[in-house]
Amino acid sequence: MITSAQLIEMNWPKGKVFGEAIAVAQEMAATGATDEQILSALKDVRTNPEAYKGEGNLFEEIAKIFIGLNARDQVPEIREVPMEAPIWGEHLIDPGAVDQLRNAMRLPVTVAGALMPDAHIGYGIPIGGVVALENAVAPYMVGVDIACRMMMSIYPKPMRQEFEKINTYDLVKRAMREETRFGIGAQFGKYDLREHEVMDDPDWNETKLLIRLKQKGAVQLGTSGTGNHFVDAGILNVSEVGAAELGIEAGEYLAIMSHSGSRGVGAKICDYYSGLARKITTLPKELRHLAWLPMDTEEGKEYWISMNLAGKFASANHHTIHQAIAKRVGERPIAQVENHHNFAWLEEHNGKEVYVHRKGATPAGEGVLGIIPGSMGHDSFIVRGKGNEKSLESASHGAGRVMSRKQAKQTLPKKERDAWLAERRIDLMGGGMDEAPQVYKDIEEVLAVQTDLVEPVARFTPRIVLMADDGKSED
Repeated sequence: MITSAQLIEMNWPKGKVFGEAIAVAQEMAATGATDEQILSALKDVRTNPEAYKGEGNLFEEIAKIFIGLNARDQVPEIREVPMEAPIWGEHLIDPGAVDQLRNAMRLPVTVAGALMPDAHIGYGIPIGGVVALENAVAPYMVGVDIACRMMMSIYPKPMRQEFEKINTYDLVKRAMREETRFGIGAQFGKYDLREHEVMDDPDWNETKLLIRLKQKGAVQLGTSGTGNHFVDAGILNVSEVGAAELGIEAGEYLAIMSHSGSRGVGAKICDYYSGLARKITTLPKELRHLAWLPMDTEEGKEYWISMNLAGKFASANHHTIHQAIAKRVGERPIAQVENHHNFAWLEEHNGKEVYVHRKGATPAGEGVLGIIPGSMGHDSFIVRGKGNEKSLESASHGAGRVMSRKQAKQTLPKKERDAWLAERRIDLMGGGMDEAPQVYKDIEEVLAVQTDLVEPVARFTPRIVLMADDGKSED
């Protein structure tokens, strides 16, 4: 009988391939094959895996593993000249962000890309970058806050008038403060945990990492991050077009809007798999954050499962926040809108299946509703996508920064920010100076340069804004 020791002597890599080989050896032995015949066959599939790719072949799974391992050993050929990628509102974008996108367009697995008008420098690719890869996912192109997303709950019309009354206003404000948690490491106590079916998802048992992260997810469910994450209450003005899309009447409504992601769960997944990607994909130093995982490898499949679970967790995170606030307010929302903007999607573009990475970009397929927020002091918008193929059916995910966090804290007077907010009747709870309205581009101008990507169908004006106030970013 073939043993692990014999496979080690043959320089086989440890891991799943061992189990596959022993299972095949047992199957061959059952048909009368000798150890010598089995070893000879295993040596051949090791050195010539391409010959064993056929469906139904006894060695098919072993061949797939070795094909993936062989691909790792090949140094990818980086394009000297980057592929062309369209840019919306280039005059609004830091040249450094444009350079980051161009670097991503040099990868051999890149097939298309685009840059949104809210773009600014990020890690790997810029915030606002969209990159399509063939048979590959790049963890840092998705980002640390996997599945960071927006969600809005819209309440019945009478709630808009009630909101103006001091008692209802204070009730909403208290509910926002008491039913959420903000900040790095923010969580609920063991007697106050939020409940959602996502915690029963079987994918938590798919990898050792996810098994370890499940408890972190349980205590952080229903919490928000730092940086530009928020929960807002305000007035939503819905147009006739928006009313038809949302299934409600045109007019003004009270709305609750939130922005956060997968918290520590997503951060740990990104850290682990981006580290693996850098080991698997050998890239020049300036491109190392663009390292990818081939989708026909175990690591690529594991990341895909983990990323999608983080997406479900991020959605549940928002839903538990909105449910808790709705219960305190005593009203049920009549419509809701939500979307990811740090994620990778398997989509078809130009007749080819590709993995579209939207790092701080909103999906904008034909007729798809999404949310593009402004700042703590600017309006936000529900938009309807136009399905523009040039942008890979994407749009901006916000206004975009014009100033670094460090610069904002060093140069902006707090009195100036507070006066600006007071003039607009905005009640701020928390919020560091690095998130002041002055650090963001004009959301109206950002929307004006992407009219071929999305159409605004409702405008949200903030009245109560709740954010973390430590100024550290998880976005």
